[in-house]
Amino acid sequence: MGWTAGDIPDQTERTAVVTGANSGIGLETARELARNGATVVMACRSEGRGREAVRDIRDDVPDADLRLEACDLADLESVRAFVGRIADEPIDALINNAGTMAIPRSETEDGFETQFGVNHLGHFALTGLLLESLATDVGEPARVVTVSSGLHERGEIDFDDLHGERSYDPWDAYGQSKLANVLFAYELERRFRTADTNAISVAVHPGYADTKLQYRGIERAEGPGRWLRLAGRRVSNAVLAQSAEKGALPTLYAATAPDVEGGAYYGPGGLMNMRGAPERQASSEASYDRETARRLWRVSAELTGVRYDLPRPTAVEIEEPTDVEADLGG
Repeated sequence: MGWTAGDIPDQTERTAVVTGANSGIGLETARELARNGATVVMACRSEGRGREAVRDIRDDVPDADLRLEACDLADLESVRAFVGRIADEPIDALINNAGTMAIPRSETEDGFETQFGVNHLGHFALTGLLLESLATDVGEPARVVTVSSGLHERGEIDFDDLHGERSYDPWDAYGQSKLANVLFAYELERRFRTADTNAISVAVHPGYADTKLQYRGIERAEGPGRWLRLAGRRVSNAVLAQSAEKGALPTLYAATAPDVEGGAYYGPGGLMNMRGAPERQASSEASYDRETARRLWRVSAELTGVRYDLPRPTAVEIEEPTDVEADLGG
């Protein structure tokens, strides 16, 4: 049957931060971590929807140890304020989950194209600002889990037009942001290894999961085809998608399983990697490009103003796996 939420080890005395914890995969990730004893900091853009999510989890897990905090990844000032409220607390797992998908072009409070700004730059800034809380000298390594998408495979990093000011396609922008997620996860792992930091960085993707994220781009679009596209999405989700609960399994595996490796990429191993139990997989060829990752890191630091107290990587490589297990656990 493969690895399931029932295989999550005891999380007592561990603290996890989950961005976008009010719905979809983030909500299910927070629920299962809390069910297994973790203290979960739910970082949500909307405090109202966050409160609803807290009630939802506590209806299911009455003794859940939850802390709701406002954090809008589309506003670096909000990210810094969030970090200021929790920075003195040790963090065992940072789940970079929040995101937006295939929306019409818009900009964040800081003038970034929204998908690149929220999905990548907001999490780049958040992780860097929380670095001291993640870096511990004893115990199990802290984990940074960055949620990408299988659609990162269509992504290209257009350094000449990162924010889609000259040319914009919602799906191309989404693919770019999700490729940036994987490049970031691998580059962070290289720097952790070079610094001999007691932390690991992992990338995951949920496959095709039926969540509200699937509909946001269509709902915000204009034109006569909008309702037809919504109907088509409902049909495809009903036929092909797995539940948010199952879509959260790669994230939960990466955040908790004892045999997780830094620099790995995990996703569902069933039909076309869209559903099923989590397994280690290979990401796109472009995601292993070390020079692109370094350049993206430099640009991200310049855009956000966040500098990591980690050295430039030495000869540390993240290699595409050549032999991975068909499934994990069972």
